[in-house]
This record gives sequence, C-alpha cells and structure tokens, in this order.
Amino acid sequence: MHIEAIGSGPPLVLIHGWGMHGGVWSDVAQRLSADFSVHSVDLPGFGASAPLAKTDLDSLMQSLSEHFHDPVNVCGWSLGGQVAMHWAVREPTNVNKLVVVACTPCFTERTNWLFGLPGEVLQKFAAELEQNHAATLRRFISLQLRGSENERELLSKLREQLFSRGEPDMSALRGGLEILRDADQRPEVASIEQQTLVIAGQRDKLTPPEASHYLAQAIPNARLVEIEGAAHTPFLSHPDIFIEHVKSFLNE
Repeated sequence: MHIEAIGSGPPLVLIHGWGMHGGVWSDVAQRLSADFSVHSVDLPGFGASAPLAKTDLDSLMQSLSEHFHDPVNVCGWSLGGQVAMHWAVREPTNVNKLVVVACTPCFTERTNWLFGLPGEVLQKFAAELEQNHAATLRRFISLQLRGSENERELLSKLREQLFSRGEPDMSALRGGLEILRDADQRPEVASIEQQTLVIAGQRDKLTPPEASHYLAQAIPNARLVEIEGAAHTPFLSHPDIFIEHVKSFLNE
C-alpha cells in the first residue's frame, strides 16, 4: 500500500473516495502536517497501491490495519468514510478519533432509506465503467462538484489529479462500486465508540446532508458540521473551514 507521510505529532490517516487516490488530500495534508503526522493512503488498486484479490470493506480495513499498528486518528471521505467507520467498529482499539466527510451509511436508495442514489443510477455507472472507465470517472467527478462554490475551478483541479498516479485497477473500481451498491452500515454505526466529527456539504448531491444528520444522531459520540456552499468535496472547496474544524476536534 502506498502511503505518503508528512509532518509530526499525533497520527492522522486520510482515506480517499472511489476512483481517486491519496493525492486528493495534498493541500489539506500539507496544512494539517503542522499539527499532525499525516498519512495519505492510496487504497489498494488506486493510485500507486497494488490491487487486492477482492475489494470489500473487510479487505480494505485489513490492509489499513496491517500498516498502522498503533492507534491513529482517521479521516475518511465518501467511500473512504465508509471504510473508516467499518474500521472503527471492527477494530476500536486502533482508531482514536473519527472524522467522516460527505459520507453515508448507505449510498444506495432503499425502501426505508431515501437519502441515497437510485439503484438504477449506480447500475448505469457500472455499465458505463465497463465501456469507458476514464470517461465514467470524469463524469463522477462532475457529479461530486455539482452545485459547489468554485465548481469550475475545482473540476479542473480534480480532473488534473485523477490519473496523476496512473489509472486505477478495474477490479478495484468494480469492487468499490459494489460496496457503494450493497453496503448498509446503519445497523453497525450505533456501535462506533469513538468521538466522531461528521462533516457535510450543504449542497452535496451524492451523499445529501440528511445522511450526515442521520450519522450524527446514530453515532453515540458524534457532532455535525454542515459547510454552507460546499458539495461533495468540502475539504477542497472550503479548506479553511474544514481544517479549522478538524484541528479543533482532534486537539480537544
């Protein structure tokens, strides 16, 4: 697993979302490194990390656990937030504090869960991925940023970063989509013991703020921050506010 570490202080692991890599955190990691030892991870099959035989929440968590033997603070964005929550539940002694960003316990809409994407939308993404994965990833980026302040500038930046560490492994992309399609973490989030900061983008179209409100209520020791004007990437669109809240929370 490829991990970039900078700074000194309490350890903070940053976990990216589907289709991206740890480089998406580069600006934020640089600024947080003044207070923390920041570890930006490329999940298996993404960026410079080799793929796994199978990509699911258990295998991704196990890969992280094998590299971080001492307790760490963890910040996960989108799919990375789902991985982080799974890690916090399954190995509570390895996760000190938890930050989940633009995250949801259930990415896909269900009869008793209205804060997700319709299943047919994700199914269409999966089909398009097989036809032209590069174009599908670029379109996914556009969806993430839709409605955000500075949308055009952010879109250019993310597209530039997308393949800067090579193209992601197709099996990892498929596995990640299967997690987004199938995972329903609502039964387990009440078991998260760690102090948790839930950060939502007010204009997020992929993981709407209602999903973050749910997490903040379901996780026993959680608090919610909703960033006005942000969509699915509040750490990119509003870095000052994001960093202020993360530092304040982790330094308590």
